[in-house]
Amino acid sequence: QVQLVESGGGLVQAGGSLRLSCAASGRTFSTNFMGWFRQAPGKEREFVAAISWSVDRTYYADSVKGRFTISRDNAKNTASLEMNNLKPEDTAVYYCAARRRPSVSIQASGYDYWGQGTQVTVSS
Repeated sequence: QVQLVESGGGLVQAGGSLRLSCAASGRTFSTNFMGWFRQAPGKEREFVAAISWSVDRTYYADSVKGRFTISRDNAKNTASLEMNNLKPEDTAVYYCAARRRPSVSIQASGYDYWGQGTQVTVSS
């Protein structure tokens, strides 16, 4: 099993920045990718970004490309999401997730472990 705990959410004005962190514990060696997803009220959970634990490769949704940056610290088993130039439409609960298979997925169903989520609210 892998446990994931997110932190860093909050309330920010449009144009501001937030940094989310995800601490992984347990059998982290069994996972290959970390991802960030978000879910706004009444909407489906959507892919935001993903990163490989082993190679320097990142993936982003078009809606956040150029504004968000995903990174990882293998020594600390953490993944982070730096969010800049935030917009009201970025408001959602943000979840980190871990995937066992050695290929990236942008589908929520492709991830095996999930954190509890952290709220991000962007005011206009």
